[in-house]
Amino acid sequence: MQHRPQLFYTTEPAPCPYLPNRLERKVLTDLSGENASALHDRLSQAGFRRSHFMAYAPVCVGCRACVPLRIPVATFLPTRTQRKAQKRLQKLHIQILAPVTTDEQFALFERYQHVRHANGDMALMKRADYDALISNTPVQTSVIEFRTEDGSLVCVSLVDRLGDGLSAVYTFYDPADPAASWGSCSILWLIQETARQGLGFLYMGYYVPGSRKMDYKALYQPAETLHDGHWYPFSKAP
Repeated sequence: MQHRPQLFYTTEPAPCPYLPNRLERKVLTDLSGENASALHDRLSQAGFRRSHFMAYAPVCVGCRACVPLRIPVATFLPTRTQRKAQKRLQKLHIQILAPVTTDEQFALFERYQHVRHANGDMALMKRADYDALISNTPVQTSVIEFRTEDGSLVCVSLVDRLGDGLSAVYTFYDPADPAASWGSCSILWLIQETARQGLGFLYMGYYVPGSRKMDYKALYQPAETLHDGHWYPFSKAP
């Protein structure tokens, strides 16, 4: 008897990287193949995220803290602080590049991890791991480099193009000057770029209330969050 291949897999429980004293589990599926882009689109709209050639979503027992969040770019209204970041953004030189790594990027990646996430798994990543993070993609992916007027690389964003938007896969930046808000600058630029490309949404990944790493995403409004297969306005989510 022939068996259909298993398309989705569940990971073993592991310590949650966002909230203390909790365990996380993920459901995974392979994005390889000629239909990778179409599958990636559908899964992104259903709350999945991409890493390398896999799409994943949390399926933690007894916890639903991770909430997919996206920004409808046509209605985005920057706060006063975000408007200040937009002014800083105007002075940056920005390039959209192929997903190819450089020594300069990796040096910035290492500085960011050691300062902001020293206890995380990504702080242990070697150059080959970083190369895989950036280059191993089955879909249309770009690297966005943000440079100051003197040419210094201060921020890098890894971004996927979806049928209805852009997906911010991962961003890292120079941690030496927190007041520069390079991370905020990158999000604001991605909102603008999403609109420029005629797309509707910037997919921001998971909003996790109570997590210092992830709750900043709620600062970008109006936003939408996914609950039980439906996207709701952030302020009206069930």
